[in-house]
Amino acid sequence: MSRRNAAVKRPVLPDPQFNNRLATMMVARLMKHGKKSTAQRILSEAFGLINERTGSDPIELFETAIKNATPLVEVRARRVGGATYQVPMEVRQERGTAMALRWLVNFSRSRNGRSMAQKLAAELMDAANESGSAVRKREETHKMAEANKAFAHYRY
Repeated sequence: MSRRNAAVKRPVLPDPQFNNRLATMMVARLMKHGKKSTAQRILSEAFGLINERTGSDPIELFETAIKNATPLVEVRARRVGGATYQVPMEVRQERGTAMALRWLVNFSRSRNGRSMAQKLAAELMDAANESGSAVRKREETHKMAEANKAFAHYRY
C-alpha cells in the first residue's frame, strides 16, 4: 500500500430513476457479476412493493431504514504487547452508511424463499420499524463496543 497519498474519493452521483445517492450505493451493493440493470430492477421492484404495502414514500422509508441500521461505534482489533484487544472506535459517516447498506443486502439475501425484491423490501421495512437483522447487528456492534469500553485508551 502506498504511503505517499490517499486515494481520491469519487463523488457518488444520484440514481437516475430515484434521484438519490443512497439508491446508487444500494444498487452497487446489490449488483453481482456487473449486472447493474438487474440490481436496479430489484431495487425498483422492492420500492414498488414497499409503496404497495405501506402506502408511504419508499425513498423516505429507505433512508429511515439506513439511518436505523447505521452503527455509531465498532470494535477493532489492536495488538499491544502480544495481546489482542477489541478497541471501541467511532465510525465515520461514510463507513457507517456502507456498513448499513452491506448488512441490509446480506441479511436480505439470507432471508427465506421468494424473490430478492420481496426479501429486500421486507428487510427495509423491518429496519425502518427498528426490527430486523440489520438493526439487530447494529445493536450487537454497540453492545460489543460498550463491553470493551475499558480498552478505549488503546485507540490508534
